[in-house]
Amino acid sequence: MKNKIFMYLFVFTLLLVVFQYVNSKNILDAYNKKYEKSLEKITTYKDTISNLRDRVLTLSEFKLDETEAALTYFEERGFNVSELIPFIKDELYELNIMKGEEHPLIPYASMTGGKMLINSIRILNHKWIIANFSDGKYWGELFISYEITEDEHLKFKLMDSFLYPVN
Repeated sequence: MKNKIFMYLFVFTLLLVVFQYVNSKNILDAYNKKYEKSLEKITTYKDTISNLRDRVLTLSEFKLDETEAALTYFEERGFNVSELIPFIKDELYELNIMKGEEHPLIPYASMTGGKMLINSIRILNHKWIIANFSDGKYWGELFISYEITEDEHLKFKLMDSFLYPVN
C-alpha cells in the first residue's frame, strides 16, 4: 500500500512538473513573440521619426525664420524678425479685404462670381514670397517679391503666377 501511495505521488508530481514546464514554456514563447513584435514596432517608429525629421528639415529649408542670411539682412536693418513675419503676412492678407472685385496681386478674375483671395503664405527669404489663392473652385499660386522701403512700408510685386486647370 505504501508503494502505491508513493507511486501515485510520484506520477502526480511528474504530471505537475510536466504541466508547469509546458505552461512556463507557453508563457515564455508568448512573451518572446510580444517582445519581437515590440522590437519590430520600435524599428518602424524609429524609421517613421527619421522620415519625419527629414521632412521637417526639407520643409524648413525655404523659410525666412530658418534662413540665417535673410535673418541677418533684416537684423542689420534694425528689424525684429519675430514681429516682421506676422506684419508681412498681415499686409498680404489685408489685400484680400480691399474694395473692388479684383485682387491687387492676383491677375485672374474669379469665374464663380466671388473674389480671388490669398489663402496661405510662405515667406521664403528677405525678398520672395510664395502664396496660393482661390475663389472656392479655381485656385493657383503666386510668386511675389517684396521689399521694405526706407519709411518702413511694404511694396509687393507679382513676379509670376499660374492657375491650375479644373478637371
